[in-house]
Amino acid sequence: MDALTQDAPAPVAPTEGGLREVFARIAEGAVAREQGRVLPYEAVAWLREVGFGTLRVPREAGGAGLGLVEIFRLLTELAAADSNLPQIVRAHFAFIEGLRHDPDRTRSASWYARIVDGALFGAAMAELTDSTGTSTTLTRQGEGWRLDGTKYYSTGTLYADWIIVVADEAGERVRLAVPATAPGVTREDDWDGFGQRLTGSGTTRFDGVAVSDGQILARSSFDHVPSSSFLTAYYQLFHLATLAGISRAALRDAVAFVRPRTRTFGVPGKVSQRHDPLVQQVVGRLSALAYSTSALVEDVARALERGAEAWDAGVTEHPLYDEAERIAFQAQQIVLEQTLEATTRLFEVGGASATASSLGLDRHWRNARVLASHNPVVQRARALGDLELNGTALDAIWRAATPTTERTA
Repeated sequence: MDALTQDAPAPVAPTEGGLREVFARIAEGAVAREQGRVLPYEAVAWLREVGFGTLRVPREAGGAGLGLVEIFRLLTELAAADSNLPQIVRAHFAFIEGLRHDPDRTRSASWYARIVDGALFGAAMAELTDSTGTSTTLTRQGEGWRLDGTKYYSTGTLYADWIIVVADEAGERVRLAVPATAPGVTREDDWDGFGQRLTGSGTTRFDGVAVSDGQILARSSFDHVPSSSFLTAYYQLFHLATLAGISRAALRDAVAFVRPRTRTFGVPGKVSQRHDPLVQQVVGRLSALAYSTSALVEDVARALERGAEAWDAGVTEHPLYDEAERIAFQAQQIVLEQTLEATTRLFEVGGASATASSLGLDRHWRNARVLASHNPVVQRARALGDLELNGTALDAIWRAATPTTERTA
């Protein structure tokens, strides 16, 4: 076992019933965690214990081997319970997709074994530089290496056993894995966004961290775009599934708020709130929005799954990936708008009582708004328009960027 997993119980084979029982437990404490800014270490441990992190690991490597459609259905359910959790494990699942694509099956197998043993992975990629370049360095030190630098927006690293890092080694991009508790690693909970507060998206510092050759995952030139349309669609789909889960949570919480109430707001002497036609109309709209956002997520997942066989075979570029990326960008335009509508319209089921801090209903809008800001929807709309009008590839702006540019998703 590695890092934090040495004290954690070995995960059991995940079952649908076991996963949903954990999701229910996570949902029960979501408001209290939000209000007290209690980091969900316990919730992450519950997911680890039921083998959630192994769901996408191939069966031959000891995992559940679930398909992408199944994975994103479960992630949407998890997001309905607490939208912080899917974002916490986003880098972990992306790491597994990278292993599935890696032609070095021996190397993949060694990392799969850690994951099956309970290890969770976070990522530290972004930096606050003048451009989106990489100032973190990897330098030779004796028979190994030394890692130095500071990363920001390190989502999930607070809960991780391993951190995936991108560094510059003599002008070459290097992707490597570092134990989260290694000497010289400092993880800070300094993310100050008004939503998604518990994702651990703070600062990670590396000060003379020792790295062995076995921790180096890949090398590439900074002239090469370090991603593919498959991964771009995959990363975006994580956000869309989280947003769809928030839409479901808005419907769930609206129903829970209305059902027990006996006073119709604004109209004295009328029927209870659940029988008020206007309230029914609002809840009906929330129901439609929850359905629509989930349906769009599933459509993107199916598009991505159509390219999964090629991805697992090591194919980096494929028309099916481009199609999935296009569909993900198109879905983003609608899912964002509909989730923000749902989390605003939610308050129309009641008067001022619906804004009580004890209910925590505001967290849905705040979380959705922060997620919607990760990948500016206006940029994606422009790219889609350029594609339709001029046939310009969606990633053309990245391929034309400066050599030191890192691609985000």
